[in-house]
Amino acid sequence: MVLSKIQTAISEYSDWLQQIRFHPFVYKWESVQEFQAHWNPDDPDPAAMFDRCLQNSETRRLWQTENWYPKRMMLEFWRFDPRTVRAMFDDLFAETRDVEARIGRFLFGCDELLRDYKRAHPTSVENNHYHGDYRIIALYLTFRYPDQYAPYDFEVFRQALVLFQARDIPRQNDVGRYFKVLRTLMTFLEKDPAVGQRMQAHLHARRHFPGKTLLLAEDFCRFAAGKAN
Repeated sequence: MVLSKIQTAISEYSDWLQQIRFHPFVYKWESVQEFQAHWNPDDPDPAAMFDRCLQNSETRRLWQTENWYPKRMMLEFWRFDPRTVRAMFDDLFAETRDVEARIGRFLFGCDELLRDYKRAHPTSVENNHYHGDYRIIALYLTFRYPDQYAPYDFEVFRQALVLFQARDIPRQNDVGRYFKVLRTLMTFLEKDPAVGQRMQAHLHARRHFPGKTLLLAEDFCRFAAGKAN
């Protein structure tokens, strides 16, 4: 990536944060706060616990859009085989292990659960668990470790790399590289304290997650992707 391109984009992003009255994506900070407050895999009703974790007062678009509803399917899995789902999340959140390997195992677990679920419910029309594009898996990681991960959108990532004139623009999903790039971008963002301060001005202490989070780098990446179009 070309440093001057990143620095120019950061300056423009900082100006944008100061100029706008309402930030259109602060709901992501609220969902991190909800997950942090409610995640407890030892809860006697893990499906209800999971449902509480994925809540937002503004939107459901992080886990539900037309023809894409991974939260609903994961709730079915929690009810169907809570022990297996607990083990899958325990492994996904095991930070001492390679993240791409963890994601691969989680996706494999979802495939196996869907197969078993359909065998147990032969009349079910469900043919997809909706985790294969990595968006919801990245969200789980974001909500659990907000300072290490962020929401994933392949096209946003690709367009941002185009603007930054990165070598080897990805042609397919590369979520591991995405997390690494965001951590790099975060180091540049932190060198300009005004950026974080201007973002904080859009957040509410009781409603939004107040700690360090790669959501700032993801928001910057989305801003940069818009400029590349």
